[in-house]
Amino acid sequence: MNKNELYETLNEKQKAYVNFNIPNTKNGEYLLCVFRMKEGKGLNVLQAAAEIAAESSTGTNFKVQTETAFSREMNALVYDLDQEKELVWIAYPWRLFDRVGNVQNILTYIVGNVLGMKEVSALKLLDLWFPPSMLEQFDGPSYTIDDMRKYLDVYNRPILGTIVKPKMGLTSAEYAEVCYDFWVGGGDFVKNDEPQADQDFCPYDKMVKHVKNAMEKAVKETGKKKVHSFNVSAADFDTMIKRCEMIENAGFEKGSYAFLIDGITAGWMAVQTLRRRYPDVFIHFHRAAHGAFTRPENDFGFSVLVLSKFARLAGASGIHTGTAGVGKMDGTPKSDITAAKNILDLYGKGFFFDQSWGKISEKDLDFIENVEKDHAHKAILDEDEWRGVKKCTPIVSGGLNPTLLKPFIDVMGGVDFITTMGAGCHAHPNGTKEGAMALVQACEAYKKGISIEEYAKTHKELEVAIEFFTKKK
Repeated sequence: MNKNELYETLNEKQKAYVNFNIPNTKNGEYLLCVFRMKEGKGLNVLQAAAEIAAESSTGTNFKVQTETAFSREMNALVYDLDQEKELVWIAYPWRLFDRVGNVQNILTYIVGNVLGMKEVSALKLLDLWFPPSMLEQFDGPSYTIDDMRKYLDVYNRPILGTIVKPKMGLTSAEYAEVCYDFWVGGGDFVKNDEPQADQDFCPYDKMVKHVKNAMEKAVKETGKKKVHSFNVSAADFDTMIKRCEMIENAGFEKGSYAFLIDGITAGWMAVQTLRRRYPDVFIHFHRAAHGAFTRPENDFGFSVLVLSKFARLAGASGIHTGTAGVGKMDGTPKSDITAAKNILDLYGKGFFFDQSWGKISEKDLDFIENVEKDHAHKAILDEDEWRGVKKCTPIVSGGLNPTLLKPFIDVMGGVDFITTMGAGCHAHPNGTKEGAMALVQACEAYKKGISIEEYAKTHKELEVAIEFFTKKK
């Protein structure tokens, strides 16, 4: 059946959630979403889509007598569908949502109850579009990769980082020793792994104290600034803030620390709390548990692109976006690089929508100039942040090592990311320090346009890394 024929099969309630003739879906009134959807038993595709639009906005399973003329204006509307590709487009009046810039509230609507409805056998949010009028309501990132670059004095290359391994089991002193070895080997950035907390063998307060001492010693020896990302995820709000304040009051130099939050398991409220309380700190969004929603073989959930866009909207300074098939994590260049570009650029091409992150008109001459500067890889929105949402940094981890740095840069098409290699540094046969040196040397070879095999002839740390990781591969 065509769309008109399908429309005639709808009941009175369902028709209130379908409009194939919205004059202009990009008039600033709507958040637009594209779902891959399969109908459940006993329904056709449009009936199922209408039920999804109802449940994710104002409706329920029956038309109620308590609705008003105004409440009907808040109905989500199915405005297009592609039966062959199993795609459904839904427009949400963004006035539905909590007006204080609440990501949790939006997700509760659009991928909340609807993922459990029997009216569908598959429902995955693939892409979405935020109007400028809606972007105005949200914080967006404050402290960006440009700020971190200024602090580190690192330009024209990725920020080179590591995750301390083993993931768990080191004492606080042993943990700090690994940090020190990586930093004196030339690395920039060290992060807690996502389960790091206040374990009995590695008390949080001692870990913070020892990391500070290790960082000070490494800075003194290398003459280079360093950064550590502390996992502040906790069981409750007060403990999370206590950990942040402990780090703030430990004597670290501003810019030398980031706050890592397990954004999906800790929750979007935790992410936005950190952004609003600590606007001068890099907010590091780890996406543990994202695969339950984002893996392509999962028929329910949302894409990496959707997750990453919401992280930028919420104000995360950076989020893990995957290794695009280069590392060990599931992902493809299409999924991971599209997500990375959409959170990094002022104007990004998604799967279905071109997203402008401008809070002003796309046709404004100053905004057009900013987009052009952005494409030329210049820092923007430092002094004119009212014009747009600042960039969010792709953080790349999972199975990378020095031999894979250039392959990932080539797939990424740029160097604006933080790479956090774990075993890629600590598994080096000669230890963490030389693992870090090998990573730095691989980066130097890239910048000089020399193959790592050629560069390794005069750099033994890289030579050992190539032999080891190639053999292990």
